[in-house]
Amino acid sequence: MIKKGLVLSSLALLLAACGTGDSDESTEVASSEGSTDQEEIVIKVASHLPPMTDIVEIAGDVIEEPYKVELVEVSDNIQYNEALLNDEVDANFAQHEPFMEKFNQEREGDLVALQTIYNPIVGFYSPVYDSVEEIEDGAEVALPSDSSNEARALAILEDYELLTLDPEVNKYEVTADDVTENPHNFTFTHIDLLNLTGAYEDGVELVFNYPTYIDSIGLTTEDALILEDDEDLTFALQLITREDNQDSAEIQALLKAFTSPEVHDYLDELSETGHLEPAFNVGE
Repeated sequence: MIKKGLVLSSLALLLAACGTGDSDESTEVASSEGSTDQEEIVIKVASHLPPMTDIVEIAGDVIEEPYKVELVEVSDNIQYNEALLNDEVDANFAQHEPFMEKFNQEREGDLVALQTIYNPIVGFYSPVYDSVEEIEDGAEVALPSDSSNEARALAILEDYELLTLDPEVNKYEVTADDVTENPHNFTFTHIDLLNLTGAYEDGVELVFNYPTYIDSIGLTTEDALILEDDEDLTFALQLITREDNQDSAEIQALLKAFTSPEVHDYLDELSETGHLEPAFNVGE
């Protein structure tokens, strides 16, 4: 005959054993749920030339965890917007807002500009003239073939009183056809932005260009015949994304990285060359 006390004692040990197993399992689950390890989230950013690509990489170095920036390099001024529109990348950094708006109009796009980052100092370069006063009648002028940069280039020429534009036309949409006074009888040639440096090398008298492109042949803004004064930062390069993801945690983290002290310090260093100026203040 089994004693009652022995049965109760065995039962207590059994329950205790079961209780210990549940406790260990609960502890293990809780530990797993409380883990701070997070899966890396990759943010793809399209760009194509320094210093734009350099800025993307600096932003990647400082972005907060769990985010990682992947630079997607493209070879022209079309791919980065097409990739963004088609959800192949999450953002791009290679253009100003008027260029983006023109793309949206032509492609029924939903791209949005988030933040100005820096303003490249553009202007006209000449392999022939050393001053504006030397410009001769009938000179050939190389203009960008895209409409937003064409308008920008023509505005610079008007600011230097080298021509007059139709005041009835939006200043961001003017073309060579809207020149109402052309005292130097300029002839205008439209050339893709990436090929304007070649026009300079071919001897075209006046060539619009960006410091990023003209630098490839050893020229700087100090070599420019005339330079733009864009106080309103209308043509400052911006971080661009799509309307559907502009408020996402990923894009907000990317924006924070792009406006970090590290990026601003890099731009400050480049500004000493006269090529550009920062277009944001840290902490704004």
